[in-house]
Amino acid sequence: MDYAMWLGPAQTRPFNSSRFHFNFRWFWDYAGGLMTDWGVHLLDYGLLGMKAEAPKTIAALGGNFAYPDLYEETPDTLTTLYEFDKFNLVWDHAMGIDNGSYGRDHGIAYIGNNGTLVLSRQGWEVIEEKQGKNKVSKPWAAVADNGLENHMANFISVVRSRKMEELRCSVQEASHVATVAQMGNISLRSGERLSWDREAGKFTDGKVNKKYLMKEYHNGYRLPSI
Repeated sequence: MDYAMWLGPAQTRPFNSSRFHFNFRWFWDYAGGLMTDWGVHLLDYGLLGMKAEAPKTIAALGGNFAYPDLYEETPDTLTTLYEFDKFNLVWDHAMGIDNGSYGRDHGIAYIGNNGTLVLSRQGWEVIEEKQGKNKVSKPWAAVADNGLENHMANFISVVRSRKMEELRCSVQEASHVATVAQMGNISLRSGERLSWDREAGKFTDGKVNKKYLMKEYHNGYRLPSI
């Protein structure tokens, strides 16, 4: 393989298999760990489902607790609290365990006054709130098809047809979800509870913007202006 091409604009370092295929996601030079790796696959349920814009504030804490001796930089354990206008969103990940919230290894939960909707790629259920006025419990219902395959088929279909109105997830929506995921990492790395200026499209802390909003390009690469 062409290692220089693989590095692209990332900082040049001696080849290390721990930074190579799959494991590259645990290093800031190339990725954002589980916060961005799985965040874009789960945060979208909450953000798009709630029709949410960018959060007002972001606060994160975490560290390398599950595998403290593993050669990695990104946190294996992380909790991020996002404050929105009418609700809060909590991101929580922990490597080394498969029994997460609600007894599942991944998923999201909408917690409401009358019940909690728990869903993942495999299915969904509604857990009744004991003090809720409406009885809304629903046992686990497995999905009948493969949403990931449907998503890919939809994308390819729109590439061929050019009918953008048929696209289930736009580039703008994908960018929005990825941005929110990156906010969690930036809060952790900066050690700050951050506020986001929606109009300006950046944090209110200038030092954080300068250090984290744009990666430094290496090896002759540059971000083109369009």
